Amino acid sequence: MSSTEQQIEQEIQGKGLNAPRLMPEHIDGVILSEHYFTAADGYRANPCYDPHSTPDTVLPVPHQLELLTFCVLVLKNGFTVTGESACISPENFDAEIGRKVAYENARIPL
Repeated sequence: MSSTEQQIEQEIQGKGLNAPRLMPEHIDGVILSEHYFTAADGYRANPCYDPHSTPDTVLPVPHQLELLTFCVLVLKNGFTVTGESACISPENFDAEIGRKVAYENARIPL
């Protein structure tokens, strides 16, 4: 748990907000499956067409979409939680790290 998360948790406890909450540890125990894709994968599944060309001319995938990674966790009760990871500098993009960050962001409830 990061220091910011610890501070928020202390504030929640300090205010006596003790109703049941969804915690990352609970999510870990109920994950049925994990799914990863980039925005480029989504674009390829539903491409954009060039309005200034023939109706079947598909626009190329913008390179920036390759740098945005999504994680969808399907929980045992059928609920899904999502997380994302975006790389600021294309030179630093690493698919494995992007998946790890997206996964962690999916585990942290809003």
